[in-house]
Amino acid sequence: MEAAAAEPIRVQSLAQAGLTQVPPQYVQPPQYRPNQPSSSTNIPIIDLFGLDPTRRNSVRASIGQACRDWGAFHVTNHGVPAALLDAIKRAGLTFFNDSSVEDKLNYACDPSSSASEGYGSRMLEKDDTVLDWRDYFDHHTLPLARRDPTRWPGFPADYRRVVSEYSDRIASLARELLGLLSESLGLETRRMEEAVGEFWQNITISYYPPCPQPELTLGLQSHSDFGAITLLVQDEVGGLEVLKDGDWVPVKPLGGDAVVVLLADQTEIITNGKYRSAVHRALTNSRQPRLSVATFHDPAKTVKVSPVSELISESTPALYREVVYGDYVSSWYTKGPEGKRNIDALLLEP
Repeated sequence: MEAAAAEPIRVQSLAQAGLTQVPPQYVQPPQYRPNQPSSSTNIPIIDLFGLDPTRRNSVRASIGQACRDWGAFHVTNHGVPAALLDAIKRAGLTFFNDSSVEDKLNYACDPSSSASEGYGSRMLEKDDTVLDWRDYFDHHTLPLARRDPTRWPGFPADYRRVVSEYSDRIASLARELLGLLSESLGLETRRMEEAVGEFWQNITISYYPPCPQPELTLGLQSHSDFGAITLLVQDEVGGLEVLKDGDWVPVKPLGGDAVVVLLADQTEIITNGKYRSAVHRALTNSRQPRLSVATFHDPAKTVKVSPVSELISESTPALYREVVYGDYVSSWYTKGPEGKRNIDALLLEP
Protein backbone atom coordinates (compact mmCIF):
# COMPACT_ATOMS: atom_id res chain seq x y z
CA MET A 1 0.00 0.00 0.00
CA GLU A 2 3.06 2.29 0.01
CA ALA A 3 4.17 4.30 -2.97
CA ALA A 4 7.79 3.62 -3.87
CA ALA A 5 10.01 5.60 -1.53
CA ALA A 6 13.18 5.07 0.48
CA GLU A 7 11.53 5.86 3.79
CA PRO A 8 7.84 6.75 3.76
CA ILE A 9 6.68 9.50 6.08
CA ARG A 10 4.42 8.35 8.91
CA VAL A 11 1.60 10.66 9.91
CA GLN A 12 1.95 9.79 13.59
CA SER A 13 5.56 10.99 13.47
CA LEU A 14 4.44 14.28 11.91
CA ALA A 15 1.86 14.78 14.63
CA GLN A 16 4.36 14.01 17.37
CA ALA A 17 6.82 16.53 15.90
CA GLY A 18 4.50 19.32 17.04
CA LEU A 19 3.71 20.81 13.63
CA THR A 20 1.45 23.85 13.64
CA GLN A 21 0.66 23.59 9.93
CA VAL A 22 -0.26 20.64 7.75
CA PRO A 23 2.37 19.78 5.10
CA PRO A 24 1.14 20.69 1.60
CA GLN A 25 0.75 17.09 0.43
CA TYR A 26 -2.03 16.59 3.03
CA VAL A 27 -4.05 19.71 2.14
CA GLN A 28 -7.29 18.82 0.34
CA PRO A 29 -8.59 20.93 -2.57
CA PRO A 30 -11.22 23.40 -1.30
CA GLN A 31 -14.15 21.42 -2.73
CA TYR A 32 -13.20 18.32 -0.71
CA ARG A 33 -12.49 19.97 2.64
CA PRO A 34 -14.83 19.21 5.55
CA ASN A 35 -16.09 22.77 5.84
CA GLN A 36 -19.83 22.27 5.45
CA PRO A 37 -22.20 21.72 8.39
CA SER A 38 -22.81 18.06 9.13
CA SER A 39 -26.30 16.59 9.10
CA SER A 40 -28.00 15.93 12.44
CA THR A 41 -29.45 12.61 11.29
CA ASN A 42 -27.84 9.22 11.87
CA ILE A 43 -27.58 5.95 9.99
CA PRO A 44 -30.15 3.27 10.94
CA ILE A 45 -29.54 1.01 13.94
CA ILE A 46 -30.73 -2.57 13.43
CA ASP A 47 -31.02 -5.04 16.31
CA LEU A 48 -30.31 -8.55 15.01
CA PHE A 49 -31.76 -10.11 18.19
CA GLY A 50 -29.03 -12.70 18.34
CA LEU A 51 -30.10 -13.92 14.88
CA ASP A 52 -33.30 -15.26 16.44
CA PRO A 53 -35.15 -17.03 13.58
CA THR A 54 -38.52 -15.82 14.89
CA ARG A 55 -37.38 -12.23 14.31
CA ARG A 56 -35.88 -12.82 10.87
CA ASN A 57 -38.74 -11.34 8.85
CA SER A 58 -38.68 -8.00 10.65
CA VAL A 59 -34.86 -7.87 10.66
CA ARG A 60 -34.77 -8.66 6.95
CA ALA A 61 -37.25 -5.87 6.23
CA SER A 62 -35.23 -3.36 8.26
CA ILE A 63 -32.01 -4.32 6.49
CA GLY A 64 -33.65 -4.02 3.07
CA GLN A 65 -34.89 -0.53 3.91
CA ALA A 66 -31.47 0.54 5.20
CA CYS A 67 -29.76 -0.84 2.08
CA ARG A 68 -32.13 1.04 -0.22
CA ASP A 69 -31.98 4.32 1.67
CA TRP A 70 -28.42 4.41 2.98
CA GLY A 71 -26.09 1.57 2.04
CA ALA A 72 -24.89 1.87 5.63
CA PHE A 73 -26.28 0.94 9.03
CA HIS A 74 -25.33 -0.19 12.53
CA VAL A 75 -26.05 -3.72 13.72
CA THR A 76 -26.24 -4.78 17.37
CA ASN A 77 -26.88 -8.10 19.13
CA HIS A 78 -25.16 -9.90 16.25
CA GLY A 79 -23.21 -12.56 18.13
CA VAL A 80 -19.70 -11.08 18.02
CA PRO A 81 -18.84 -10.34 21.68
CA ALA A 82 -18.31 -6.71 22.64
CA ALA A 83 -15.23 -7.88 24.54
CA LEU A 84 -13.69 -9.09 21.27
CA LEU A 85 -14.45 -5.76 19.57
CA ASP A 86 -12.77 -3.99 22.47
CA ALA A 87 -9.82 -6.38 22.35
CA ILE A 88 -8.96 -5.71 18.72
CA LYS A 89 -9.24 -1.95 19.23
CA ARG A 90 -7.01 -2.22 22.29
CA ALA A 91 -4.44 -4.31 20.39
CA GLY A 92 -4.32 -1.72 17.63
CA LEU A 93 -3.93 1.17 20.06
CA THR A 94 -1.09 -0.64 21.82
CA PHE A 95 0.76 -1.11 18.55
CA PHE A 96 0.44 2.53 17.54
CA ASN A 97 0.92 4.13 20.97
CA ASP A 98 3.37 1.84 22.73
CA SER A 99 5.66 0.57 19.95
CA SER A 100 8.73 2.51 18.84
CA VAL A 101 9.02 3.75 15.27
CA GLU A 102 11.77 1.20 14.75
CA ASP A 103 9.53 -1.63 15.94
CA LYS A 104 6.68 -0.47 13.73
CA LEU A 105 8.94 -0.29 10.68
CA ASN A 106 9.78 -3.97 11.14
CA TYR A 107 6.27 -4.55 9.79
CA ALA A 108 6.32 -1.93 7.02
CA CYS A 109 4.35 -2.56 3.83
CA ASP A 110 6.19 -3.55 0.68
CA PRO A 111 6.77 -0.18 -1.03
CA SER A 112 6.67 -1.77 -4.50
CA SER A 113 3.23 -3.37 -4.22
CA SER A 114 -0.33 -2.10 -3.82
CA ALA A 115 -2.38 -3.44 -0.92
CA SER A 116 0.57 -5.23 0.62
CA GLU A 117 0.27 -6.44 4.18
CA GLY A 118 1.69 -4.46 7.07
CA TYR A 119 2.24 -0.99 8.49
CA GLY A 120 1.78 1.95 6.14
CA SER A 121 0.43 5.41 5.46
CA ARG A 122 0.00 5.85 1.71
CA MET A 123 -2.73 3.88 -0.06
CA LEU A 124 -2.88 4.92 -3.73
CA GLU A 125 -0.30 4.53 -6.49
CA LYS A 126 -0.77 8.02 -7.94
CA ASP A 127 2.14 10.30 -7.17
CA ASP A 128 0.01 13.44 -7.34
CA THR A 129 -2.72 12.33 -4.95
CA VAL A 130 -3.42 14.28 -1.77
CA LEU A 131 -2.41 12.11 1.17
CA ASP A 132 -4.74 11.00 3.94
CA TRP A 133 -3.95 11.99 7.53
CA ARG A 134 -3.70 8.43 8.88
CA ASP A 135 -1.44 5.45 9.44
CA TYR A 136 -2.69 1.88 9.27
CA PHE A 137 -1.86 -1.79 9.68
CA ASP A 138 -3.37 -4.11 7.09
CA HIS A 139 -3.75 -7.83 7.85
CA HIS A 140 -4.42 -10.52 5.24
CA THR A 141 -6.69 -12.91 7.10
CA LEU A 142 -8.84 -15.02 4.71
CA PRO A 143 -8.66 -17.43 2.97
CA LEU A 144 -6.58 -19.20 5.60
CA ALA A 145 -3.80 -19.76 3.06
CA ARG A 146 -3.20 -15.96 3.14
CA ARG A 147 -3.12 -15.80 6.94
CA ASP A 148 0.41 -15.63 8.35
CA PRO A 149 0.34 -14.28 11.92
CA THR A 150 4.14 -14.00 11.98
CA ARG A 151 3.69 -10.97 9.72
CA TRP A 152 1.63 -9.25 12.43
CA PRO A 153 2.93 -7.57 15.59
CA GLY A 154 3.80 -9.83 18.50
CA PHE A 155 3.05 -7.04 20.97
CA PRO A 156 0.83 -7.02 22.95
CA ALA A 157 1.16 -10.74 23.65
CA ASP A 158 -2.40 -11.56 22.53
CA TYR A 159 -2.33 -9.46 19.33
CA ARG A 160 -2.14 -12.35 16.88
CA ARG A 161 -4.71 -14.47 18.71
CA VAL A 162 -7.16 -11.57 18.88
CA VAL A 163 -6.83 -10.76 15.16
CA SER A 164 -7.31 -14.42 14.19
CA GLU A 165 -10.37 -14.84 16.41
CA TYR A 166 -11.83 -11.54 15.25
CA SER A 167 -11.30 -12.53 11.60
CA ASP A 168 -13.29 -15.73 12.02
CA ARG A 169 -16.13 -14.21 14.02
CA ILE A 170 -16.59 -11.13 11.84
CA ALA A 171 -16.54 -13.25 8.66
CA SER A 172 -19.40 -15.31 10.06
CA LEU A 173 -21.35 -12.10 10.67
CA ALA A 174 -20.62 -10.93 7.11
CA ARG A 175 -22.05 -14.20 5.75
CA GLU A 176 -25.17 -13.81 7.90
CA LEU A 177 -25.65 -10.27 6.62
CA LEU A 178 -25.23 -11.30 2.98
CA GLY A 179 -27.89 -13.93 3.63
CA LEU A 180 -30.26 -11.30 4.98
CA LEU A 181 -29.49 -9.03 2.03
CA SER A 182 -30.27 -11.87 -0.36
CA GLU A 183 -33.56 -12.68 1.32
CA SER A 184 -34.56 -9.02 1.42
CA LEU A 185 -34.35 -9.04 -2.40
CA GLY A 186 -36.38 -12.23 -2.73
CA LEU A 187 -33.29 -14.30 -3.51
CA GLU A 188 -32.17 -17.59 -2.01
CA THR A 189 -30.33 -17.05 1.27
CA ARG A 190 -26.89 -17.91 -0.10
CA ARG A 191 -27.26 -16.24 -3.48
CA MET A 192 -25.20 -13.15 -2.62
CA GLU A 193 -22.50 -15.22 -0.97
CA GLU A 194 -22.33 -17.47 -4.03
CA ALA A 195 -21.95 -14.43 -6.30
CA VAL A 196 -19.07 -13.13 -4.17
CA GLY A 197 -17.40 -16.51 -3.72
CA GLU A 198 -14.93 -17.39 -1.00
CA PHE A 199 -14.15 -14.30 1.07
CA TRP A 200 -10.85 -12.59 0.61
CA GLN A 201 -10.77 -10.76 3.91
CA ASN A 202 -8.47 -7.96 5.01
CA ILE A 203 -8.55 -6.29 8.42
CA THR A 204 -7.24 -2.72 8.44
CA ILE A 205 -6.63 -0.96 11.75
CA SER A 206 -6.49 2.77 11.01
CA TYR A 207 -4.94 5.32 13.35
CA TYR A 208 -5.76 9.00 12.84
CA PRO A 209 -3.37 11.21 14.86
CA PRO A 210 -4.39 14.71 16.02
CA CYS A 211 -4.11 17.18 13.16
CA PRO A 212 -3.08 20.85 13.56
CA GLN A 213 -5.43 21.98 10.78
CA PRO A 214 -8.34 19.52 10.56
CA GLU A 215 -10.32 21.94 8.42
CA LEU A 216 -7.80 21.40 5.58
CA THR A 217 -7.41 17.64 5.72
CA LEU A 218 -9.20 14.31 5.64
CA GLY A 219 -8.24 11.20 7.52
CA LEU A 220 -9.63 9.19 4.63
CA GLN A 221 -10.85 10.72 1.40
CA SER A 222 -14.37 10.30 0.07
CA HIS A 223 -14.84 6.86 -1.49
CA SER A 224 -16.95 3.73 -1.66
CA ASP A 225 -15.22 0.46 -0.82
CA PHE A 226 -14.44 -1.72 -3.82
CA GLY A 227 -15.34 -5.14 -2.39
CA ALA A 228 -18.63 -6.69 -1.26
CA ILE A 229 -19.28 -5.74 2.37
CA THR A 230 -17.26 -3.88 5.00
CA LEU A 231 -17.79 -4.25 8.75
CA LEU A 232 -16.27 -1.50 10.88
CA VAL A 233 -15.87 -0.73 14.56
CA GLN A 234 -14.74 2.66 15.78
CA ASP A 235 -13.70 4.13 19.10
CA GLU A 236 -15.61 6.79 21.00
CA VAL A 237 -13.90 9.73 19.25
CA GLY A 238 -15.95 9.64 16.04
CA GLY A 239 -15.07 11.03 12.63
CA LEU A 240 -16.65 8.63 10.14
CA GLU A 241 -19.22 10.25 7.83
CA VAL A 242 -21.55 8.77 5.20
CA LEU A 243 -22.87 10.72 2.20
CA LYS A 244 -26.68 10.78 2.05
CA ASP A 245 -28.60 12.87 -0.51
CA GLY A 246 -25.69 15.27 -0.87
CA ASP A 247 -25.16 15.75 2.87
CA TRP A 248 -22.41 14.30 5.05
CA VAL A 249 -23.93 12.41 7.98
CA PRO A 250 -21.74 11.68 11.04
CA VAL A 251 -21.77 8.04 12.09
CA LYS A 252 -22.02 8.53 15.83
CA PRO A 253 -20.11 5.92 17.88
CA LEU A 254 -22.52 3.73 19.83
CA GLY A 255 -20.11 1.61 21.85
CA GLY A 256 -21.05 -1.81 23.14
CA ASP A 257 -21.22 -4.39 20.37
CA ALA A 258 -22.30 -1.96 17.63
CA VAL A 259 -20.76 -2.66 14.21
CA VAL A 260 -21.07 -0.36 11.19
CA VAL A 261 -22.07 -2.11 7.96
CA LEU A 262 -20.98 -0.45 4.71
CA LEU A 263 -22.16 -1.90 1.41
CA ALA A 264 -19.37 -1.93 -1.16
CA ASP A 265 -19.28 -1.67 -4.95
CA GLN A 266 -19.52 -5.35 -5.86
CA THR A 267 -22.76 -5.62 -3.87
CA GLU A 268 -24.15 -2.70 -5.87
CA ILE A 269 -23.25 -4.53 -9.10
CA ILE A 270 -24.59 -7.90 -7.93
CA THR A 271 -27.92 -6.33 -6.85
CA ASN A 272 -28.09 -4.38 -10.15
CA GLY A 273 -28.16 -1.09 -8.30
CA LYS A 274 -31.10 -1.95 -6.05
CA TYR A 275 -28.68 -1.53 -3.14
CA ARG A 276 -26.06 1.21 -3.44
CA SER A 277 -22.57 1.18 -2.01
CA ALA A 278 -21.96 3.77 0.69
CA VAL A 279 -19.74 6.77 -0.02
CA HIS A 280 -17.92 7.65 3.19
CA ARG A 281 -14.93 9.54 4.54
CA ALA A 282 -13.06 10.08 7.81
CA LEU A 283 -12.46 13.47 9.42
CA THR A 284 -9.52 14.54 11.56
CA ASN A 285 -9.51 16.59 14.75
CA SER A 286 -6.90 18.63 16.61
CA ARG A 287 -7.52 17.20 20.08
CA GLN A 288 -7.11 13.45 20.21
CA PRO A 289 -6.26 10.43 18.07
CA ARG A 290 -8.95 8.18 16.63
CA LEU A 291 -8.85 4.48 15.84
CA SER A 292 -11.10 2.28 13.71
CA VAL A 293 -11.01 -1.33 12.55
CA ALA A 294 -12.43 -2.01 9.08
CA THR A 295 -12.85 -5.58 7.86
CA PHE A 296 -13.22 -5.94 4.09
CA HIS A 297 -14.93 -8.98 2.57
CA ASP A 298 -14.11 -9.19 -1.13
CA PRO A 299 -14.27 -11.64 -4.03
CA ALA A 300 -11.10 -13.34 -5.26
CA LYS A 301 -9.27 -11.36 -7.94
CA THR A 302 -10.29 -13.87 -10.65
CA VAL A 303 -14.04 -13.70 -9.93
CA LYS A 304 -16.24 -12.18 -12.64
CA VAL A 305 -18.88 -9.93 -11.08
CA SER A 306 -22.16 -8.98 -12.76
CA PRO A 307 -25.80 -8.46 -11.76
CA VAL A 308 -27.43 -11.74 -10.71
CA SER A 309 -29.78 -13.13 -13.33
CA GLU A 310 -32.76 -13.23 -10.96
CA LEU A 311 -32.78 -9.43 -10.81
CA ILE A 312 -32.60 -8.95 -14.59
CA SER A 313 -35.64 -8.86 -16.85
CA GLU A 314 -36.90 -7.07 -19.93
CA SER A 315 -38.33 -4.34 -17.74
CA THR A 316 -35.22 -4.18 -15.49
CA PRO A 317 -32.18 -4.65 -17.75
CA ALA A 318 -28.66 -4.96 -16.41
CA LEU A 319 -27.22 -1.60 -15.34
CA TYR A 320 -23.58 -2.71 -15.07
CA ARG A 321 -21.29 -4.62 -17.38
CA GLU A 322 -19.42 -7.65 -16.10
CA VAL A 323 -16.02 -6.97 -14.58
CA VAL A 324 -13.15 -9.15 -13.41
CA TYR A 325 -12.70 -8.16 -9.80
CA GLY A 326 -8.92 -7.94 -9.99
CA ASP A 327 -9.21 -5.43 -12.85
CA TYR A 328 -11.62 -3.35 -10.76
CA VAL A 329 -9.20 -3.26 -7.84
CA SER A 330 -6.30 -2.25 -10.10
CA SER A 331 -8.36 0.65 -11.46
CA TRP A 332 -9.25 1.79 -7.94
CA TYR A 333 -5.63 1.89 -6.81
CA THR A 334 -4.19 3.49 -9.94
CA LYS A 335 -6.88 6.07 -10.74
CA GLY A 336 -7.99 6.80 -7.19
CA PRO A 337 -11.53 6.47 -5.83
CA GLU A 338 -12.98 10.01 -6.01
CA GLY A 339 -16.35 8.98 -4.68
CA LYS A 340 -17.86 6.36 -7.01
CA ARG A 341 -16.00 7.07 -10.23
CA ASN A 342 -14.90 3.44 -10.68
CA ILE A 343 -18.29 1.80 -10.40
CA ASP A 344 -19.90 4.54 -12.48
CA ALA A 345 -17.45 3.62 -15.27
CA LEU A 346 -19.19 0.22 -15.49
CA LEU A 347 -22.64 1.65 -16.14
CA LEU A 348 -24.18 0.47 -19.38
CA GLU A 349 -25.76 2.89 -21.82
CA PRO A 350 -29.55 3.01 -21.35
